[in-house]
Amino acid sequence: MEFLAAPQSLPFVAAIVIVLMIGLVEGAAAYFGFAFSEWLDAYSLGGADVAADSWLGWLHVGKAPLLVLLVILLTAFALIGLTANAFTHGLFGFYLYPLLSVPLALFAAIPVVRISGAVIARYVPKDETSAVTLDSLVGHVAVVMNGTARTNYPAEAKVKNEQGQTFYVHVEPDSEGVEFESGESVLLVKQISGARFQAIANPRPDFL
Repeated sequence: MEFLAAPQSLPFVAAIVIVLMIGLVEGAAAYFGFAFSEWLDAYSLGGADVAADSWLGWLHVGKAPLLVLLVILLTAFALIGLTANAFTHGLFGFYLYPLLSVPLALFAAIPVVRISGAVIARYVPKDETSAVTLDSLVGHVAVVMNGTARTNYPAEAKVKNEQGQTFYVHVEPDSEGVEFESGESVLLVKQISGARFQAIANPRPDFL
């Protein structure tokens, strides 16, 4: 296993470390009741139509959970790179230089993501509740999660649709001089773009 300590293997070892860190972050987020994977999917959903028409659609972004695809990419990249280094060192006594091994490993990992994404997408629900678009969140009450929302300086907020799905969006007041503090409930009144919305103070906070 000495190839793991070789400098040429550093990019691939780093990829494994990132995968482990993602697992820790997701576990910690779940412990505190926050789904990091849902947060990522909420933002990727905002550009799902764009992704479908680009090379990202070829990788099934928007059809399979984004965090899962990222983990698959990093894992495949690391395993392919480390295997290539071990094989090359065993046969020729040297490791591939990262300027060569990294692009090759990344190129080889992309089809793995596509194939895995296709399999995963088959098991992702495709009914109306999973095909919801962010503009349908207008008229729903959101809760500011982090920071203070000001005009042109949105803050993160959490909102649920009729089916109980949770989305993480960015909100800002629709009027100058108004601020929304963390924990305050607001009513989404206009989609600016993607996951960014204008909001007003919740007129019925007792109804939330």
